[in-house]
Amino acid sequence: MQDNKKNAYTGASIEVLKGLEPVRRRPGMYTDTATPNHLGMEVIDNSVDEAVAGFCNKILVTLHQDGSLEVVDNGRGMPVDLHPVEKIPAIELILSRLHAGGKFSSDNYQFSGGLHGVGVSVVNALSSKLKAQVRREGKIYEIEYAKGEKVIPLHEAGTCAKKDTGTGIRFYPDAEFFDSPLFDIKRLCHQLKAKAVLCENLTIVFVDEINNTSEEWSYSGDLSTYLKSQLSELTDFTDIYHECVKGEDWIAEWAVCWENGNKALQKVCESYVNLIPTIEGGTHVNGFRSGLTLAIREFCDLQNLLPRTLKISPEDVWSGCIYVLSLKMHEPQFAGQTKEKLSNRQIAGQIEQAVRDHFSLWLNSNVDKGKIIANLIINKAKERDSQAKVVERKKTVRGPQLPGKLVDCTSTDPSLGELFIVEGDSAGGSARQARDASFQAILPLRGKILNTWEIGGHTALNSEEIRAITVAIGIEPDSDDLSNLRYSKICILADADADGLHIGTLLCALFVKHFTQLVREGHVYVACPPLYRIDCGKFKEYALDDAELAQKQNKFIRKGFKRENIKIQRFKGLGEMNPEQLRETTLAPKSRRLMQLTLDAEIEEETFALLDMLLSKKRAADRRQWLENNGDKAEFLD
Repeated sequence: MQDNKKNAYTGASIEVLKGLEPVRRRPGMYTDTATPNHLGMEVIDNSVDEAVAGFCNKILVTLHQDGSLEVVDNGRGMPVDLHPVEKIPAIELILSRLHAGGKFSSDNYQFSGGLHGVGVSVVNALSSKLKAQVRREGKIYEIEYAKGEKVIPLHEAGTCAKKDTGTGIRFYPDAEFFDSPLFDIKRLCHQLKAKAVLCENLTIVFVDEINNTSEEWSYSGDLSTYLKSQLSELTDFTDIYHECVKGEDWIAEWAVCWENGNKALQKVCESYVNLIPTIEGGTHVNGFRSGLTLAIREFCDLQNLLPRTLKISPEDVWSGCIYVLSLKMHEPQFAGQTKEKLSNRQIAGQIEQAVRDHFSLWLNSNVDKGKIIANLIINKAKERDSQAKVVERKKTVRGPQLPGKLVDCTSTDPSLGELFIVEGDSAGGSARQARDASFQAILPLRGKILNTWEIGGHTALNSEEIRAITVAIGIEPDSDDLSNLRYSKICILADADADGLHIGTLLCALFVKHFTQLVREGHVYVACPPLYRIDCGKFKEYALDDAELAQKQNKFIRKGFKRENIKIQRFKGLGEMNPEQLRETTLAPKSRRLMQLTLDAEIEEETFALLDMLLSKKRAADRRQWLENNGDKAEFLD
């Protein structure tokens, strides 16, 4: 009887979460639960929005000894009058209702980062205590919450000068919801400095009572001044190109230069939308990159700087680029509540056109400066092009031209070289950025290769993809002569899904059947990209499959972390990984996982027989029988 009640699914089973309870149940859906920094920025951004709108010129941020953060501005002050529909003070709606705010239209704020209407209410929900003070019309109003519940209603707490207006929010992050309740002070200061730079005539003061320090930022210059200040470690860079362009409902400002010979220890590549840092870029950065590329190409063509056969790629332009890009726009759409990536589609084309037009004008008005930039980019293109035209690292007189898709390494020592055969152009682009160019080469393939198990080596060469592999490695199919081998490691890199496994199987079959000696001598590997990323506070792990995911989750739980604070990201494919993730999981020798493809001499005949049964078109009946006998051992792949 009890079991029947448990299994019953009726109207009574439906749970309705009210108020801020959804946030407290699933905090990871609304904020970064590693530290409370994102909560702090939500409060700070409300004050910054007042500054952008022209109603505020000073923000005081105080980190108190008790770990609370207080943000006080001299803006208009949150409204305290009754809402005409809800019949409760407006400030209560702002602090305690999700999707309540004054930024859904442009009536109150022309440009704003807080458009979700969940920012400060999330702060309230995830704070053990929050106190708000508003100064408006000569009066001081206060209201107080504990764990998202109102404990002291809105009331008049005193008087002030009529010109003294603004809002103060002090909140105490609830340690229950964060891996660490302590603020990352260095990160907080960097973001506060950026806000001051991006908002002219705004003064931001940060007081750290814990470490007994204070800082103040106020800038009257433009982004070029800020960019130059960030390049103290870089002594040689091109002239900074700065521009500010107004569109119909957006304003874009940027400062950009290029490394001139040396490489920055930490290259500045920063983008913002309505003063919100977009760490993962987005459509505005894509448009910016395309605009720079098109302008450079046009300038090179006009000045006759390019050799006939050379073409500049976006990567040539972007690899040495140093920039700060700030976009202010109506109704920005972000990929998530943490607002790390802009997703508005139309803005990409608008930014591209603006950057292309204005950068072209600047280049042609400053030809000497433009030529310096262009020549740096042309040299990048030449390096890339020369790598594609080198036949062999060993001294040879003649040989086939390397495939155009191959992005070769710079090392001339075959014993050090590694070739990654990558599934798809998208993953190939990420791998190119993630690799160590000194010894790692990338060859992207298009889709599934030909099943070569039943055909001869020369017939297989009719396939463009297989011919590219053959030329890249320097070995003819069915040859035991490895004297011209161009890489010591040939690594198969495919998605960790069913299609990826199929592609990996076909490539393994190609090497086993037609490059047998290569496999025997241990030159062929299969890269093992992870299926999951696990984030828990400052800790980061990767898991190859569900079993390893469960194992690592349990490890974090044993360390005292709560399951709801363990964030899991599933990679649908290599293209979903950014270059940094691909580098540390799959390419970097110290952290990657490679599985060597081997042929045991004692069972080599059995191995060939099994592959013949699995891949031969003539063995369909045998294969069906084998699947019937072994199907129960298969694991489902979603």
